[in-house]
Amino acid sequence: MHLVARDLRTGGVAVTRIDDGDPAAATDERVIERGDWPAFVREVERTEPGVRWVWDDTTAWYPPLLAAGIRVARCVDLRLCHAILRSSVDTAGSALAAAPPGAWDAPIVVPREADAGAALFDLDADDTGDAERDPVVEFARQRAATSEATAEARSRLSLLLAAESVGALIAVEMTFAGLPWDARRHDELLTELLGPRPAPGVRPSLLQAVLDEVSAALDVGAFSPESPGELLRALQSAGIPATSTRSWELKEYDHPAIVPLLRYKKLARLHTANGWNWLDQWIQDGRFRPTYVPGGVVTGRWASDGGGALQLPHQVRSAVVADPGWRFVVADAAQLEPRILSAISGDAAMATAARGVDLYDGMVRTGAIDTRAHAKVAMLGAMYGATTGESGRLLPRLARAYPQAIGFVEAAARAGERRERVSTRLGRSSPVPGRAWRELQDQASGDASSEAIGRRARTEARNWGRFTRNFVVQGTAAEWALCWMASLRTRLTDLANGASLTGSAHLVFFLHDEIVVHCRAEQAERVVGLVRDSAAEAGRLIFGRAPVDFPVTTAVVESYDQAK
Repeated sequence: MHLVARDLRTGGVAVTRIDDGDPAAATDERVIERGDWPAFVREVERTEPGVRWVWDDTTAWYPPLLAAGIRVARCVDLRLCHAILRSSVDTAGSALAAAPPGAWDAPIVVPREADAGAALFDLDADDTGDAERDPVVEFARQRAATSEATAEARSRLSLLLAAESVGALIAVEMTFAGLPWDARRHDELLTELLGPRPAPGVRPSLLQAVLDEVSAALDVGAFSPESPGELLRALQSAGIPATSTRSWELKEYDHPAIVPLLRYKKLARLHTANGWNWLDQWIQDGRFRPTYVPGGVVTGRWASDGGGALQLPHQVRSAVVADPGWRFVVADAAQLEPRILSAISGDAAMATAARGVDLYDGMVRTGAIDTRAHAKVAMLGAMYGATTGESGRLLPRLARAYPQAIGFVEAAARAGERRERVSTRLGRSSPVPGRAWRELQDQASGDASSEAIGRRARTEARNWGRFTRNFVVQGTAAEWALCWMASLRTRLTDLANGASLTGSAHLVFFLHDEIVVHCRAEQAERVVGLVRDSAAEAGRLIFGRAPVDFPVTTAVVESYDQAK
C-alpha cells in the first residue's frame, strides 16, 4: 500500500491511498490538519508496517517528522526517482522520458527554518495543485514508465528507486542526529597546527611563519600565495619551471621552497575549509549537521550542501569523538570498485583472485601481476582510463588475465566515444555530451576539418570515453553502497527495539564506501556483525549469486582518527 502526501498550503495535508496492484486507482483521499499530521504518520507506521509514503521531496517532509520523534520506514522520493527514470535507457520510450522539462525536473527550495503554520515547501500552485505538480499523477507516470521496461530491467530499476528513496531518508536522519564533534578538541588542533586564533583577516602565526619560509626561499619579492597566478609567477621567477601550482607537479622540483610551500598549501586549506570560521558555523550543540545530497553526482554518488561533509581531512578527525559510554563503528568496503567491476562484468578469474583475501594480493598470488603495488596501479588505470606511464604498461597484462573485466570497461569507453549512453547495473544511465562536444565531432568529420581540429576532437572523445568507462563502475558502486546502508538501517531499527533514532545505534556519517555508526559501547560488537551482514546482503541484492565477496574492514573506536 502507498500513501501519497500532498501539501495543500492551507494548513492541511491531502493523503491518497493507492493500491499496489493499480497505481492509477486512487482511493480514500482524506485531508489531515497540519497539527494532526505527525500523529497520523505515527499511527500509520504503527498499524501498517508495510506502507510506503510517496511525497515530493524527503528533505521537505521528513525533518518535521523526525523533530516530532517519528521515523518513517519506507518512502518514494518522487524527485529523485523522476531524475533516474527521466534519463534511464530502460525507460527511454516512456511518456515521462519524452515529456518536455517541467516542475519535477527542478529541485524544491526548502526553507531551513519554517514556522509551524507555513507550507512544507513553496510551490507556485493553487491549494489543490494541478496535474503538472500533483504527486498522485506523477507517481502514476513513474509506475507506468517502470512498467514499460523489460522484466529484468524493471526488477533492477525497482531496486534502484527503492534504494535511492531510502537513501534520502538516511541522509535526513544523519543530518538530524549529527556527527558528534568536540569543538574544544578542534580548537586545540587548530592552535597546535596554525597557532592561536587570529583577528579576522590575519593569518595565524604558524601559518605565517611557514609562508615567511617560502618567501625567503623564493626571494622574489611580495606575492599572494592564495592567487594561483601570482604564486606561479613567483615560482617561475625563482627558476622553478612549474606550469601549474598543483601539489603533484610541485613535488617534481628540487628547490628549497617546495617543501615549505607544500606544507603551507596543506595548512592554508585546513584554515580555509575547516578552520575557526567553519567551527563557528557548523558545530552546534556538540554536533556537525551537514546537508547531504543523495544522487548529487551524475553517477549516483552523494554530494553535500555546505560544510564539506564528504571531504573531512584527517587533520581534524580526532575532534570527532563519541559520546561518553558510546563508540563509533567505522566500516570501510575493501577495494569496492574493483570488486564491483568483477561482479558487473562476470569475470570469474578476477572474482576468484578476490575471494577471501585482499584483491590486489590475490592478483599477485594467481600470477596475473608481479606486485601488489602494480596490481593497484593497473586496476585504477583500467577503471579510470590511464593509458600512459606505469598504468599503460601494465594494462595489457591485466587484460590477458581478466579479459571480461577489462573488456567491459573498454566497451563502455568506446560507447562514450560514440556518444552512446551507458548504464549502471541497476539502470542509472549516463548523460550525453553537450552541444559543443557534438559540434566539434561534426566539424572534425566535415570537409573543412584540419589536423588540429581532428586531434582536438579525438582528445575530447577519449575524455568522454574515460567518463563513461568509470561511470558504469562508480555508479554501480554507489548503488551497492545505498543497498548496504539501507540493509543496515533496517537492522539497526530492529536492534533499537522501539528506542528513538539517537537512543540506540544509528548512522552518523557516510563517505562513498565508508560508513560510521554511533552506538552504545555494549552494542558495538553486535553492530559490527550487522555491518558485515548488510554488506553481504547488498551484494546478493544487486548481483544475485555472483561469486564475488564484498568484505568490509571495521574498527570500534572512541574517536574517528583511531580508525585509520
